[in-house]
Amino acid sequence: MSEETAWTTECDRTTETLRWLRDKRRGHRRRRNRDLAVIGYSLALLAGGYGTTFVYRFARRLQHAAAHGDTLETIRRALPAGLVLLALGLAVIAARDALWRGPVLVPGPDAAWLLSQPVDRTRVLRPCFRLSAGIAVVGGLLCAVAGGVLLHLTGVSSPGPGLAGCLPAGLCLPLLAVVLALQVERRTGLGVRVRAATPYAVLLLVVLVAQTGWAAAGHRLPVLEQIELWSGPWGWAAQPVVHAAGGSARAWPVAVALLAVLTAATTWYAHTASATVPTRQLRARAATATTVASVLWSVELRAAKLAVSEALGSDGRHARRRLPMPRSKYLVVVWRDAVALLRAPGRVGSAALWTAAAAAIAGLATSLDGLSRAAAVVMALTLGYLAVGRLAEPARVEADDLRRSSWSPFRFATLMLHHAIVPAVVGAVLGCLAAVPFALDGGAWALLLMPVCALPFASASVLAAVRGPVRSELLFLGIPTPFGDVSFFVFLLWYAAPLLISVAGLSFALDAVLTHGPGVDALACMVLVALALTAVLLLGASHLAERLRRS
Repeated sequence: MSEETAWTTECDRTTETLRWLRDKRRGHRRRRNRDLAVIGYSLALLAGGYGTTFVYRFARRLQHAAAHGDTLETIRRALPAGLVLLALGLAVIAARDALWRGPVLVPGPDAAWLLSQPVDRTRVLRPCFRLSAGIAVVGGLLCAVAGGVLLHLTGVSSPGPGLAGCLPAGLCLPLLAVVLALQVERRTGLGVRVRAATPYAVLLLVVLVAQTGWAAAGHRLPVLEQIELWSGPWGWAAQPVVHAAGGSARAWPVAVALLAVLTAATTWYAHTASATVPTRQLRARAATATTVASVLWSVELRAAKLAVSEALGSDGRHARRRLPMPRSKYLVVVWRDAVALLRAPGRVGSAALWTAAAAAIAGLATSLDGLSRAAAVVMALTLGYLAVGRLAEPARVEADDLRRSSWSPFRFATLMLHHAIVPAVVGAVLGCLAAVPFALDGGAWALLLMPVCALPFASASVLAAVRGPVRSELLFLGIPTPFGDVSFFVFLLWYAAPLLISVAGLSFALDAVLTHGPGVDALACMVLVALALTAVLLLGASHLAERLRRS
C-alpha cells in the first residue's frame, strides 16, 4: 500500500504484522543486545580507567585557574554570546544531520517492506521519533549537569542555582533541535534551503565566535547581547544561565516561560506530524545509515564520509565556472584542480575557517610556555593540516577509483604529485592572510612561517589519499606488551602517519622558533625542516601511488 493511499481500519493489519516481526526478530534482538552490552562494558572500562583521572585533573586545574587572575570575570563576560553560539550551533548541526539521517530513522527492511503493507504508519514511525527525542533529552540533561558543575568549579555560581539555570536549556533545546530536524526530513524544499543557507549560518557562527572572544577580552556589546538574548529560543535558554552567573537578565522567568511554551507546542506538533514523513525519504535515509554503519564497523571512514556527502547533496545550484585552458600539458592537473575549487567554493571557505582557528591557537601559543605551548602548537598545526586537506579532494577522488585518472597524460604517481600543487599554493595564500594580524603586531616572521607550513601539509594530504584501503587487519596483529595488546595503536599509527609526520616535524621546529626567538637561524631551520618534510612525504606518496596502481 503506497503512502498516498488513504489508510482505513478495514484493511488494518498492524497488530498482526508487528507481532509477526517481533517473533521473527527475537533472536536478532538478543544478539544485538549482547553486542551492545559488550560495547557498553568496554566503553565503561575505558571511561573509568582513563576518564576519571582526566576529569579529576581537569577539575583541579579549572579550580586553580578560577582562583587566580580574572578568569571568573572573563567567563561572565563571555557567557551571553557564548551560550547563544552553542545554541545556534546545535540548530545548524540538527538541520544538517536531518539531510542524511533525521529523527525518524527506521531500519532498511522496515522502510522497504513494512511501510508498503497495510499497517498504521503512526504505530511504526512515532516510536522512532519518541526514541530520538528521548535520547536527545537524556544527552541534554547530562550536558546541563556538566554545565552546572563547570559553573560551580569556576566559582561563577553555587551548585543549586547553576544546575537550575542550565536545566531549561538542557531540556528544551534538544527537543527543539529534534523538531527542526523533523521538519527538514519531512520537507524536501526545506532541505534545499538548508543546504543553501549553511554557508551563511557558518558565517554567523564565526561572527559569534569573534564576539565571544571580544567580550572575554573585556570589550562587551551590551545592546547586541540583549538583542541576542531576546531574539529567539537560543537566547531565551541562555538567560537563566546568565542570571545564575550574576549577569544582566532580570526578566529571565519570562524567557523560560516562552521557551517552555514553544517547546511543548512544537514537540506536540512534531509528534503528530512524525507519521507523515514520505516513504522515499525514509528509504533514502535508511540506505545511507546502513551504509555508514557497515563501513564504520570496517573502519572505512572515507567510505562513510562519501556516503554522507552524497546524501547531503548540493543546494541545487550547479556552478559552471571556468578558467582558460592551459597550453602546456604540465599545467592541466593544476587547471583541473583550480576549476574544481572554483566550482566548490565551500571547500575554500571551510579551509579558511580551519586556517583562522589555527591562527587563533597559534596566537595563544605565543603567550604560553612549557608543555602548554607545545600542546597549543600541535593543535594549531593539526588544524592547519585539516585546512589544507580540505583542498586536496581531487587527489582523494582519483585515488578512490583509478579509472578516473585515465584522462591524465602522466603516470599515476606523477599525477598524484601534481595534485599537491593547488592545495600548497592556496594553503600558502590562506596562511599568508592569517599571518597579517601577527605582522601588524610586530611578528613579521609569521608571514614566512605560516605559508611555508602549507607545503608539507599538502604533501601529507596526497600521501593520505594514496595509502590505499584501510588495513583493518592491523587491529588483530596480537602484539603482546606489558601494557597489553598494542595492535590498535599500530593501526592508528598507520592511519594517522601523514598527519603525525608533518605535524611532529613542524612542531619541533616551530617550538624552537618560539623558544629562541625568530632569528635568522631559527627561521632558516624552520624553512629547511618544512622543505625536507615535503620531499620525504612526496617521495612516500610517489611510492604508495605506484603500489596502489599495481594492486
